[in-house]
Amino acid sequence: MQELVGRITALDPEASETLKVITYFDALVGAGAGIDALLRAAATLSGVTAGLEHRDRIRRRDASGRQVDGDPVVTSPARDVPGGRVWLERGDIHVVADEMVVERFALAVTVTLARHEPDAALEIVIDRDRPRADRVSALARLRLDASSRVRIAALPPDHDELGSGLLAGHAGVLRGLLLDSTREAPARGGISPWVRADLLPEGWEAATLALRLTGPAHPVVDAGELGSLLLAVGAFDPSAPPEDVTTLAGLDPRSRDVLGALVNTDSLRGASAALGMHHSTVQARHEALTRDLGYDPRSPLGRARYFTAELLLRLVAP
Repeated sequence: MQELVGRITALDPEASETLKVITYFDALVGAGAGIDALLRAAATLSGVTAGLEHRDRIRRRDASGRQVDGDPVVTSPARDVPGGRVWLERGDIHVVADEMVVERFALAVTVTLARHEPDAALEIVIDRDRPRADRVSALARLRLDASSRVRIAALPPDHDELGSGLLAGHAGVLRGLLLDSTREAPARGGISPWVRADLLPEGWEAATLALRLTGPAHPVVDAGELGSLLLAVGAFDPSAPPEDVTTLAGLDPRSRDVLGALVNTDSLRGASAALGMHHSTVQARHEALTRDLGYDPRSPLGRARYFTAELLLRLVAP
């Protein structure tokens, strides 16, 4: 993660700051930090006093982490949390990073508060570091038997699907949603294969990997449909993509369209019809792409290489 932050810093300093804020708060939540630690973090990152009001109690800390007494003069920017709200005391001055700090501060506080509610059982059942007995007990609180067959969906933290809960774990802060045969999949997210309820940590890991593959063209990815390809996704290092991926990334959009038609149709004539191009033109593009890629994308092995590279490319695309 630190190497990734360093690379992004060189490309986009503002994006780097955003990633650092997300990483910082996710690490605190993952370590089980309390509300005061989150409050100090928000104040330190923003350089101004941060505040939290929960159940009519106000807590404030300045940029050095010291407690501040009295009522705040300004509470902007601010976000709501269950039973209250959080804010930075910046006032009318606009600082781009403030929005991300207060957003992740609110998210971290929400997760921390939720851990003391009955819904915290969901976070227990997906935690592979918990003893099985703890997970089975948490399943009972969710009215699930250990042998029940379930799926779980991993959603972005800002995707507030009905019945979902904020979860903190190895993948950072995300939303989790249990699915059974009576509930449709969400409109966006990664979905695990069907698993025994006591194996939900494995299901959650698959769902979070599938979530990384989502995007505008693929809003929902079902890990159960990926099969052994999920192993390649889990082992993939975006900082050192293989040649098949870098070659595919270097193609222009029109070549990508032609390539997609070549591998998704039964014949060159079918690809020509799908693209609205002359057969001889598509044949020439096929030959050129075969040279560029280093394999024939219409052969059985070539198709497998293309589909694997296209899948992994989603992990490095913006």
